[in-house]
Amino acid sequence: MWDWFVTTLRDQPAIALFLTVALGYPLGTFKYRGISLGTVATTLLVGILVGQLHIQISHNVAIVFFLLFLFAIGYRVGPQFVRGIADDGAMQALFAVVVCAVTLAIAYGVARLTGYSVGYGAGLFAGAATASSALALSTTAIQGLGLSADETRSMIGALSTAFAMTYIFGTIGPILIISQIGPWLLRIDLAAACRAYEKRMGGTNHGSGTSWHHYVMRTYRLLDDSPHAGQKVGQVEASNVHSRCFFDQIRRDGQVIEATEATVLKAGDVVSVAGVRSSLRVLFATGAEEVEDLELLAVPVAGVDVVVTKRAFDRKTLTELAHMAATHGIFLTRIRRGAMGEEIPILPQTTIHRGDVLTVVGQPQRIRASISAIGRADFSDEQTDVSVMFLMIALGALIGVPAVMLDGVPLTLSITGGVLFAGIAAGWQRSVFPTFGNVPPAVIWFMNVVGLNLFIAVIGITAGPSFVAGVREVGISLFLWGMLVTTIPVIFALLVGKYVFRFDDALVLGCCAGAGTSTATLGLLADRAGSQVPALGYTIPYAISNTLLTIGGIIIVTLL
Repeated sequence: MWDWFVTTLRDQPAIALFLTVALGYPLGTFKYRGISLGTVATTLLVGILVGQLHIQISHNVAIVFFLLFLFAIGYRVGPQFVRGIADDGAMQALFAVVVCAVTLAIAYGVARLTGYSVGYGAGLFAGAATASSALALSTTAIQGLGLSADETRSMIGALSTAFAMTYIFGTIGPILIISQIGPWLLRIDLAAACRAYEKRMGGTNHGSGTSWHHYVMRTYRLLDDSPHAGQKVGQVEASNVHSRCFFDQIRRDGQVIEATEATVLKAGDVVSVAGVRSSLRVLFATGAEEVEDLELLAVPVAGVDVVVTKRAFDRKTLTELAHMAATHGIFLTRIRRGAMGEEIPILPQTTIHRGDVLTVVGQPQRIRASISAIGRADFSDEQTDVSVMFLMIALGALIGVPAVMLDGVPLTLSITGGVLFAGIAAGWQRSVFPTFGNVPPAVIWFMNVVGLNLFIAVIGITAGPSFVAGVREVGISLFLWGMLVTTIPVIFALLVGKYVFRFDDALVLGCCAGAGTSTATLGLLADRAGSQVPALGYTIPYAISNTLLTIGGIIIVTLL
């Protein structure tokens, strides 16, 4: 039975490929105290184990999935990458560039000091930096060195061995250093720093943090002594400076009328008002009684995700947006930003960027009126623009093909690098001109996760036979050197972020997590702080580092 199974896998390698991902992926999702090895590491290890059966899979299979993965990365980080380079995130972008350069320099120095080959050195860099995409670009770069088939296979085996041995601490190390040691090293009380930041940004001590939260609708009857009787609706709405409230309808003399800003309120009116529960209680504390008017309350309330694409909203604070006619009657409940859709805290001074996804609630007609001013609705059932997506991948690959010879060394962006930048361009244009090139989040997730894991599975299966020999050759020393390559840049990032770039105490740890592309660290920081403020320092460094570390896979092969 076993012989039949092994023979079948060798004859039908596609079965071995899918079996590897099926076994490796769930192992990587297992968490202990919020920490996991990650699906990439476990898929690679299972692939190496399956590879002991000497199964041959064409690299062309791997490269197809990897190009999809690279495009997905570029598409998701595109808006933040361009913004970080050209806009108000310049300091955070520069910080990420410095950290990536130090990471590459440390890995290169260790490889030279220890005499590691190109394969081991590149794998050390990719694993210690947890840059899975760099592993793939290093693989492509090695295959372009013009070596014999046996030499190429041996070097890729060394690459996979070094990656597998250093990736584990590369994942766990930044989490522990940034979230546990970082606050002690920098003398930061993270929770207090975030509370202070929220207060400076207009938040309140009780944590609501904004006048946009806790949307409710209530109906009140204005009594004879109501201070609002004789005032216009617009005046009453504007008087509530600490919170947003909107009059919707008025029952007057048995008739229901729409409340406009010019409508004058009268004693005896029954008004339906939407706003923050606590603010409504204050606004109608005197001269009014709450009543149960089912007709006025029976108003459908819709919620929708809206992508910010219009310049009028770009770089505006929530306080500024609250006074725009386009936001009248809608309430913001969530802001998502960046490659991983990190939640951004809703504070009066929070700045909105083009490409942000705003979740707003309100009456359907008000939502529809606001969408055209903000950008476009983001519905999860939108279709993928397959033609544009594959055309961009093809164009990016073509751009990456040409090579320039420098002292006999071919310098090229490579098709993988070209596709990465094509994805960045496509993601940026989509955030600014959302008329074509749509790739829904679910499709991006599939290309990102499945594309990468299938590629890693091929690498693991191919490198499996040489893995054991590689471990015997380098021993435990490679793991220890990997710890060093992981730790030094993280400590460097903490100190430089705090004392050179002088990032706010509430943001510096998030900046370090982003520069290290450690999403798990951001989650732990948010839990420890009891706030989403660290995410404000995460998105731009993440976008820059994710791109530069990927390119580093080519650079380190060239240097070594």
